[in-house]
Amino acid sequence: MSESPERLRKTFKYKLKPTPQQERDLEHVLMLCRSLYNAALEQRKTAFERCGVSLSRYGQEAELKDIRAEMPEYAEIHSHVLQDVLTRLDKAFQAFFRRIREGQTPGYPRFHGRTRYNSFTYKEVGNGARLDNGFLVLSKIGRLAVRWSRPIEGTPKTVTVSREADGYYVCFSCADVPVQPLAPTDQETGIDVGLASFATLSNGEHVFNPRHHRKAERRLKTAQRCVCRRKKGSHRRRKAVALLAKAHLKVQRQRADFHHKEALKLVHQHDTIYLEDLQVANMVRNHRLAKSIADASWAQFRAILEAKAAYAGRRVVAAPPAYTSQDCSGCGKRVLKSLSVRTHVCPFCGLVLDRDENAAKNIERAGQALRGGVAVAASENRESVGL
Repeated sequence: MSESPERLRKTFKYKLKPTPQQERDLEHVLMLCRSLYNAALEQRKTAFERCGVSLSRYGQEAELKDIRAEMPEYAEIHSHVLQDVLTRLDKAFQAFFRRIREGQTPGYPRFHGRTRYNSFTYKEVGNGARLDNGFLVLSKIGRLAVRWSRPIEGTPKTVTVSREADGYYVCFSCADVPVQPLAPTDQETGIDVGLASFATLSNGEHVFNPRHHRKAERRLKTAQRCVCRRKKGSHRRRKAVALLAKAHLKVQRQRADFHHKEALKLVHQHDTIYLEDLQVANMVRNHRLAKSIADASWAQFRAILEAKAAYAGRRVVAAPPAYTSQDCSGCGKRVLKSLSVRTHVCPFCGLVLDRDENAAKNIERAGQALRGGVAVAASENRESVGL
């Protein structure tokens, strides 16, 4: 058949293996990019405070030619990298103005310290960054060895080099990545995420909550204490900070690994997955549950699930979360209950069910209603034959 498969955009991340000199060069580029970001932010701030003028990204980009002529160190950095620095600053201001319009806490763009600017981007593959016989060739830096953990797909468009606690990584943003659809299973499910169980499916299956950060708190506490006991500016303090960063990075990767594996299971088993459209940023304002909610990281799990579903030709539908735990999945009546009540008992129809399973069933029905009456009818037909 001549029909072309659906294509999407996907990012591939790999570990870099730079030489000691290349590490110093990468560190130098990050330092100059951070300095440019802070100088451009100061320029915008001063222009508005003194003259009431809002500078644009294009006006600041027009000054890059003069900056590269007057400061030779910036002439050694590719122009696309410097342009991307100003693009990031412009996005920060756009987000600042958007939050003001929406009545949120604005959060003015902040100056970046030495450890708060950790990546730079080449906006076009082949112009400053290219691949050559398995090596990544960066302008003014040289050929960097790459640990190719998996083959790259699609057409690389941009290249981002980032610094993490255990070294440098490169991310290729690729377009035209072909979708690899899985065979249909004719199964649908609703998911209710929580803290007692990480997720509960509408069929009653529970996904265990690993609580990676809670388990690592003792190790993190010890590493943090070592940092606090070292003299500021000393070599031993820098080593302690590096160890603390690696401890946090391990927790972060454990959580991401768990999310990837559980999302892959759900995508393989179901054609359509319904979940709550939660506003996690508002939920973490509850100081009693904030740490547990952040540890579960529901927003990251949803993003991973949606990405895997799109790559596999599946569907993820976000349903409104209102009253999913209060409404009875049997008769639809509203049964109010506090968060501490973990069992749903309906006084109208007599249904006794786990609170999270009851919510998952309501989420599935709400998601089917969003898709239309055909999906609801198909679900009712499956239930009538015992599927």
